[in-house]
Amino acid sequence: MYYSRKRQPDDLPQEVTAIWSCTNEECNGWMRDNFAFSAQPRCVQCNSLMEKGERKLSILENTSPNHSKKK
Repeated sequence: MYYSRKRQPDDLPQEVTAIWSCTNEECNGWMRDNFAFSAQPRCVQCNSLMEKGERKLSILENTSPNHSKKK
């Protein structure tokens, strides 16, 4: 018998999160705003410009010492 203690994705709390999306129609790259390395990031998959947007995502805290909190 197999038993997994992993939380199901439905159990995780979600919130509307600021993201950056790739502007290239053929690319589906995106990243969370609080994980971006610059004020105007470029897509890591195709090197195109990215535009701001929002998505409903699971809550994820950036605990990197290099991360500056924007509030």
